[in-house]
Amino acid sequence: MQIAILGGTGREGRGLALRWAKAGHSIVLGSRDAERARSRAQELSSLGQGTIRGGDNVSATDGADAVLVSVPYPAHGDLLTELRQALDGRIIIDITVPLTPPKVREVHLPPGNAAALEAQAILGTGAHVAAALHHISSTHLADLGRPMEGDVLVSSDFDDARELTIGLVRDLGLRGLDAGALRNAVALEAMTSVLLHINKRYGVEGAGIRIAGVA
Repeated sequence: MQIAILGGTGREGRGLALRWAKAGHSIVLGSRDAERARSRAQELSSLGQGTIRGGDNVSATDGADAVLVSVPYPAHGDLLTELRQALDGRIIIDITVPLTPPKVREVHLPPGNAAALEAQAILGTGAHVAAALHHISSTHLADLGRPMEGDVLVSSDFDDARELTIGLVRDLGLRGLDAGALRNAVALEAMTSVLLHINKRYGVEGAGIRIAGVA
């Protein structure tokens, strides 16, 4: 499967690219700075995990079976508006969390209640948006020698987006669970601030979630 990672030069993009490449997927990193994306892709490819390429955001989406959005919230709306035509007809995995520095350990809902809901509104129903991967540590992802643990909740209004995302979560070594409609992304995104508080309060890195009672 070909996966485009927009914002792929960041910390989350690095770990996801490496683990999905290792699982056999073809990865394309996208960035506003095409040269930066190509340089990062070359760096990651040199680690020998699989095929990783880089380019600008538009070219990265060409031929992609799934497009993952991994950008800071302030850049989220502008990026999707710019790429609306390129993303039409595609499955979008949005991992954006609308944090409000410096109070990142407190929940602040964006104007559209969730970044993923805003993404769907911008892109229209031609794109199938799934919200996922909000509660996974970028540090843990990038450490390929570390087994992943925890559950990933996936919400979407489209069955194809939800099932494809759950499958890709499985390829990361995690369990993906159907978390219902895209509107439930409000809770998924908000939980990130709670986990950041737990990290600080208990002196841990990468607190996650696990759903009890589901085999």
